[in-house]
Amino acid sequence: MIEIGIDSFAAKFSESNSTAADDRQAMHQLLERIGHADRTGLDVFGIGEHHRKGFLDSAPALILAAAASRTRNIRLTSAVTVLSAADPVRVFQEFATLDLISGGRTEMVVGRGSFTDAFPLFGYNLSDYDALFTEKLDLLLKIRDNEFVTWSGKFRPAMRNQPVYPRPLQQPLPIWLGVGGTPQSFVRAGVLGLPLMVAIIGGETHRFRPLVDLYREAWLKSGHPAEKMSVGLHSLGYVGPTTEAAVRDFYPGYAESMTKVGEERGWPPMTEERFLGQAGPRGALIVGGVDEVAEKILRHSEALGGISRLTFQLDTASLSHEKLMESIELIGKVKQIVNG
Repeated sequence: MIEIGIDSFAAKFSESNSTAADDRQAMHQLLERIGHADRTGLDVFGIGEHHRKGFLDSAPALILAAAASRTRNIRLTSAVTVLSAADPVRVFQEFATLDLISGGRTEMVVGRGSFTDAFPLFGYNLSDYDALFTEKLDLLLKIRDNEFVTWSGKFRPAMRNQPVYPRPLQQPLPIWLGVGGTPQSFVRAGVLGLPLMVAIIGGETHRFRPLVDLYREAWLKSGHPAEKMSVGLHSLGYVGPTTEAAVRDFYPGYAESMTKVGEERGWPPMTEERFLGQAGPRGALIVGGVDEVAEKILRHSEALGGISRLTFQLDTASLSHEKLMESIELIGKVKQIVNG
């Protein structure tokens, strides 16, 4: 079975200005979409973490707590928690509390984030990028697995047999490792025995197979049970009533937002030709009608040696709330086809 879900960054890429009233409406609509995803039968909804204009997800645990009160079955997760710039004690407390509120439906995907805004905002040096994450992940896992914690590191005061409360309903609280394209990150997830969430936002998905194989090899060499290994895939995508309609709806906003991000990162402007290549049979974008998208998910799963979860990132194209609600309904149909 492949779990199917949605990740949101509460993004407003096309908004040139932002007012409290506009942001209130956008947040209300996001909560409506999470509730709709639950009623549609999707498995998981994730909220990202960003600290810049155009995103409303700087406090994902708060959004997920609000969503917990209007959902019953869907799992609620971060996507991702920028652990390098956070206090692991506080992160654990927030998500343990969320787990109690949601009745044991909480997860975390932790990572270093694709934007670097959090580092100067919270007083961290970007040159410590990897060291911060390594140390803080170690502490987070110790807190998860132990009520009383003794620990010391470089970037945070030591803990000496100190308890951390509350404890979550789930034991242990699920923590996934979010990765991009760094081989060491895949190996780290395998060594630690953590489920892997791979963010593939461009290129051809099958090219990530060697990295996923590194994860599987490290997992087995570290002695973790093979049956507990999990590989998830986070993909930009959109499901429309037909493939033609999906492309027509998705491309304009996608091109605008990717060109804007590309200006920061040195990428060339997005063109229709490049977009259609990414949306093709082997490309990373999952855009199309229900049948086409279901086929592509199964093809991606086979290319990566089997996946257990796929989440759609729908925010990228600045689509209307109504279009997103419709797409969530269609993603529910995709789930039915994928899982037969």
